[in-house]
Amino acid sequence: MGSESESVVQATLQKAVGLLQVAFVWFCGLSVPQQISIIIAAPFVYSMTWQFLFSLRKDRVPLVPYFIPWVGSAVAYGTRPYEFFGECQKKYGDIFSFMLLGRVMTVYLGPKGHEFVLNAKLADVSAEAAYTHLTTPVFGKGVIYDCSNSRLMEQKKFTKGALSTEAFRKYVPKIADEVYKYFRNSKNFSMNQQKGGIINVMETQPEMTIFTASRSLLGEEMRAMLDTDFAYLYSDLDKGFKPINFVFSNLPLDHYRKRDHAQRTISSTYMKLIQKRRDANDIQDRDLIDSLLKNSTYKDGTKMTDQEIANLLIGVLMGGQHTSAATSAWLLLHLAERPEIQQELYEEQMRVLDNGKKELTYDLLQEMPLLNQTIKETLRMHHPLHSLFRKVTRDLPIPNTPYVVPKNHFVLVSPGYCHLQDEFFPKANTFNPHRWDNDAKSSYATGEEVDYGFGAISKGVSSPYLPFGGGRHRCIGEHFAYCQLGTILSIFVRTVKWKFSPKMNGVPGSDFQSMVTLPLTPAEVQWEKREPEQKV
Repeated sequence: MGSESESVVQATLQKAVGLLQVAFVWFCGLSVPQQISIIIAAPFVYSMTWQFLFSLRKDRVPLVPYFIPWVGSAVAYGTRPYEFFGECQKKYGDIFSFMLLGRVMTVYLGPKGHEFVLNAKLADVSAEAAYTHLTTPVFGKGVIYDCSNSRLMEQKKFTKGALSTEAFRKYVPKIADEVYKYFRNSKNFSMNQQKGGIINVMETQPEMTIFTASRSLLGEEMRAMLDTDFAYLYSDLDKGFKPINFVFSNLPLDHYRKRDHAQRTISSTYMKLIQKRRDANDIQDRDLIDSLLKNSTYKDGTKMTDQEIANLLIGVLMGGQHTSAATSAWLLLHLAERPEIQQELYEEQMRVLDNGKKELTYDLLQEMPLLNQTIKETLRMHHPLHSLFRKVTRDLPIPNTPYVVPKNHFVLVSPGYCHLQDEFFPKANTFNPHRWDNDAKSSYATGEEVDYGFGAISKGVSSPYLPFGGGRHRCIGEHFAYCQLGTILSIFVRTVKWKFSPKMNGVPGSDFQSMVTLPLTPAEVQWEKREPEQKV
């Protein structure tokens, strides 16, 4: 039987080779214009045939038709994702798939989709496989998505020491000091020389975010470097988070070269500071660097190398930079349109801080429900990441459907789309912090708790509101984000009033062409110091 099977296989191969030879001879006999036409047409014919055969399978999710091979629905998805999702939902329901630059993406919208993707088993999906080619060139080797999931969970645990309530109590005065310094010294404000002006929030808020984050998380030495040309390195590194980087991790382009140079230089600088502290035995409890130097040994006894610690420091700082800067910018833009909410916030500040007699503290931030609701509402209307991905590592059935997502396809969930549906949030496109009057806390997930390796968190992800993701990959920086954004907004409200600049015509639309949802330009506000003037 074995020899007969081998004979059949050999005969089949010989026939196939013969047919290819005949086809090649026929192709060579054509004129050059005919050959070019066939070369151009072949991918289109293949794509249409593949789509037709895909549609015949009853175990496959409905596929959005596309004309351009490989590219698929990339333009519609990349420029207006929420509109694209809405159009597809009307045609196919909550579950559909589309082609994105050679990848088949299966979308599951709504809370059931959150549960399906974010709580999927490790054996079924992988965030590491989905993101590593984007994040590893920026953060470096051995950390975040360039390691096993179990290692990543332990790295989260290592960093949580710098994200405790006690740490936040130390951070608030530092963050506040940085904001006041920025008001005094930045060319955007120069408040000691002028009482008003116009700022581009997409210039001021990224700067303010990285200054406050580096001062609180990384300490005085690293913060001081941002007053030099070193700051431009973070900007170059930041540009490594472009959509093209998600598809191509390395190309011979200038922004790739600048990204790699910035990563090496920043990492080397962290390494020198780490070595300096080790040599002087100067490891205390000042910042995240000290925390990692004291506590970065995995359960199996393996210690993180100093290079990996340096890379993780980059990951922690840069991982939240985009999202907090964008959220801070959106906060200012929405409040420019709502002066009455600015006034409410100001009155809350005066009440809690006893008309400015009390210094702002982390504990006092918790007594400002409207402040926290305003942040919460901004995160609802502008989820920092419009899509969250996982790569499917083995055939994955979709519960209560006949569908199976094949291995090597991707699954996609969009909490941000859910945030903007009237079904879950009445008048969802209206900015209304008071919708949270009975739920001012930032925490959103409830139910059974599970420890994925970095402390117990809620397992439930079926809420329609998931601004920080969920499951094992839920962002551990949620409470730091509220601490940082709350401090910045508190000082803004007490120091200035603001409205749109003459160029503006309401809150701008969203620019989805970045990896983070940013406001379209112009994004300007006109500010003036409050009377009586607050001390800056």
